[in-house]
Amino acid sequence: MLKFVFWALLAANAALLAYGQGLLGHAGAGEREPGRLKNQLAPERLTQLTAVQAKQALDAAEAQAAEAPDAESGTARPPANAAAPVASAPELVACVQAGPFSVSDARRFEARVASLGLGARQARVEVPFQEVSSRLVYLPPSGGREGAQRRAAELKERGVENFYIMQGDSPLRWAISLGVFKTDSAARKLVAQLQRQGVRGVQVLPRGPQVQRPVYQYRAIEPALRTRLAGIAEDYPDAGLRTCE
Repeated sequence: MLKFVFWALLAANAALLAYGQGLLGHAGAGEREPGRLKNQLAPERLTQLTAVQAKQALDAAEAQAAEAPDAESGTARPPANAAAPVASAPELVACVQAGPFSVSDARRFEARVASLGLGARQARVEVPFQEVSSRLVYLPPSGGREGAQRRAAELKERGVENFYIMQGDSPLRWAISLGVFKTDSAARKLVAQLQRQGVRGVQVLPRGPQVQRPVYQYRAIEPALRTRLAGIAEDYPDAGLRTCE
């Protein structure tokens, strides 16, 4: 029994001696910064960063992670603070107009356009308009009275008998009238016939009273709205949509 106690005490003393010499390591050796620095490999390569440098390094790491391909889709992920694309507003049309309209056509056109809700962007103006009631086929004046007589002789030589020299106090004084027609097609038919007979310089002059007719103008409208207005205006003769005058 005494031997056992002796050897136990001897072993305990030996363990204490080894611990005191550091042969068994030190408890908490990794808890203190000086001790940890001593145990690092190449501690002279460590650099302590300032707060600004640390933030810059963190931002760079986040940006690199955002540009890296997504693990599932294989596509790059956009940065968290990337601004969403902003759709640009369509360029507005400054001013277009439709008309002139007859009184009855103006009422129908205005009723159809009312559904578009244009409000203050629509305006109605009155413009001069000639209501054509007839078409004059004629040779313009050239050389006064003598010139008119010379051209009348030429017409007779080409077999044209239905004409007269216009007189009176008007811009058409000494012009040669070749016929008056109700429709444009009839006037154009005579022009073609005279050209076949060798008569050159024949013109058609619409005639009729000057009146006022309505024209509708539209300002600051979207291109799509302009297209809808054009589709309505084309249903009326000579009233197609065009740039404001």
